[in-house]
Amino acid sequence: MKLKNILEQIDQGVLALPQFQRGFVWKRWQVRNLMESLYQEYPIGSMLVWQTKATKNEVKGQQDLPLGIHELLLDGQQRLTSLYGIVRGKKPDFSNAAPSTFLNLYFNVETEEFEFYGPTKMQHNPRWVSVTDVMQKDLGDLIKPFMNDPQLADYISRIARITGILERNFHIETMIDRSMSMDVVVDIFNQVNSGGTKLSKGDLALAKICADWPEARETMQARLDALSDRGYYFNLDWLLRCVNGLVTGHADFSELDRQNVTVEQVQNGLARVEKHVDSALTLLASRLGLDHSYVQGSPNALVAMVRFFDKHGSMLDHATLDRLCYWYVHAMLWQRYSGPTETRIRQDIMAIDDNGDAVDNLIERLKDDNRRDLRVFEQDLTAANRGGRFYALLYMLTRVYGARDFCKGIELKKFLLGGGNQLELHHVFPKAQLHKYGGFRRDEVNAVANFAFLTKDCNLQISATLPEVYFPQYNAMHPGVLASHWIPTDERLWKTENYREFLTVRRELLAQAANTFLDQLLHGEMPESEALAVTRMQVNATRPISIASDEEETALQEVMDWMEAKGLPSGELGYELPLAENGDAIVLDLAWPNGIQEGLSRKVALLIDETPETLATVNHADYEYFTNVDELKRHVQREILGEPA
Repeated sequence: MKLKNILEQIDQGVLALPQFQRGFVWKRWQVRNLMESLYQEYPIGSMLVWQTKATKNEVKGQQDLPLGIHELLLDGQQRLTSLYGIVRGKKPDFSNAAPSTFLNLYFNVETEEFEFYGPTKMQHNPRWVSVTDVMQKDLGDLIKPFMNDPQLADYISRIARITGILERNFHIETMIDRSMSMDVVVDIFNQVNSGGTKLSKGDLALAKICADWPEARETMQARLDALSDRGYYFNLDWLLRCVNGLVTGHADFSELDRQNVTVEQVQNGLARVEKHVDSALTLLASRLGLDHSYVQGSPNALVAMVRFFDKHGSMLDHATLDRLCYWYVHAMLWQRYSGPTETRIRQDIMAIDDNGDAVDNLIERLKDDNRRDLRVFEQDLTAANRGGRFYALLYMLTRVYGARDFCKGIELKKFLLGGGNQLELHHVFPKAQLHKYGGFRRDEVNAVANFAFLTKDCNLQISATLPEVYFPQYNAMHPGVLASHWIPTDERLWKTENYREFLTVRRELLAQAANTFLDQLLHGEMPESEALAVTRMQVNATRPISIASDEEETALQEVMDWMEAKGLPSGELGYELPLAENGDAIVLDLAWPNGIQEGLSRKVALLIDETPETLATVNHADYEYFTNVDELKRHVQREILGEPA
């Protein structure tokens, strides 16, 4: 079928996209390469469609589905979405694509290059013409800028080659067995797409569910969007894993198929998961102060909590809930899910389902796997590669014990109102002063023992003042305020020359506080009156521990914004890369653990001012790393977007 006729079928709603299809995932370099291939008359593969009668609920984005036979696109979504966008100047109704992915593609009539618009290169060069304009405007309007050019005939010929793409015949494989079930079609879809953008196990399982419940993806995404509005950021794989664990008692998605789980069971499970996730997050926020994603451990721990609440209910005595919190904190500190995730989740579920006390079973399993005493030691707070988790521990202790703001004297576990009262990470010994003094490594400057959480106003007020100056001032104003943050009272340790000794003593104090609190949770001795007010909407998402300064945080945020503007994933800030099953990990400033082109390219990390040892470790983990922003941007422009760097 000619391309122009295919596009007309999309406009008419005859050619549609089934609900189980994932969204548009191509990047601009892939769109550009497609046009180059068509211009050079290279083969671009065939399309696969299924002729059947479809209902409105079975296709994406169709408000008025025409009566009769439809053609559901099983293979070719990325290509047809791109071509529709280029030719029509907008995305098709069935697509979730960002228009920036295919709009503003230009063609140089002299050099025969395709590139996305760049003002520096194209603004004053009339030989760059919009491909969309070529498809939509009269030839006379297009050639006006170079009517007197001696190469005009060549230019017209090249423009005609582009418009001729509309007349090109595209090979379409058509399945016309209209008796086939959607389930069989999903299997075919999975098979023919196996060589394209990789689908996760969760994607494949969700595609299977969408065969019988077309709105499944949108319904589940709505649940995730509601959680993100509260400061919790999860993905579809995680939510489906929760449903799977609840319904089948397993973590492996294949169990959904093996146990012949019905749509009704999935829908019922999702409703129960939503309820239990809310119970779990409320418990962690109100009892531990862990009230947003940046201070929580692996979301896989919530799969076990969902199973637990579904089996035992959430209206339990405080001693049981406290012991569950004890398990959760240790699962976070020692990275229970850094190993084989599905195996660990299955072990959790078995522990909950086995005879005896479910929480005791979880704790004993954790002890067996961790092969260590479940206590926090001073050296744990020293290890730079465990910074992210013990940063969360400090946040938890600050909230649980009601550490007070240096400047205002208010307890930081209270319900905080107003922008100036939002919590921020504070360096007890200011970074600038430590760098000025010299001799301290980056990991020492950013040690957990050099952190405290204060209100935004107070953090700004202290700024770069030395502890030997501001400690006496605030301790006199609010007696005991330093001790509430486990600050050593020995004034000798407040001097910069004794900074390393200060860190040692404060680590000991923090470890003691952590163990006291954890023991209270384990033995059910935490007073009920200590339950915290949830402040998730008031607390800033404090930056990950790997980020050394405000300037570095700003630079990383600019990179994330730049990536998003290019239609690429923004990356994970403060990504914790597991190194071993014993809990060791390293925190990366900014990472793309699935590749910038997810599933198609190497893992990537941006590491600013890191040690050679860290760089070597990341390289050994098969990451392609960059040590400055410009270097990463040049790589993205050259290798991902195909733009001139």
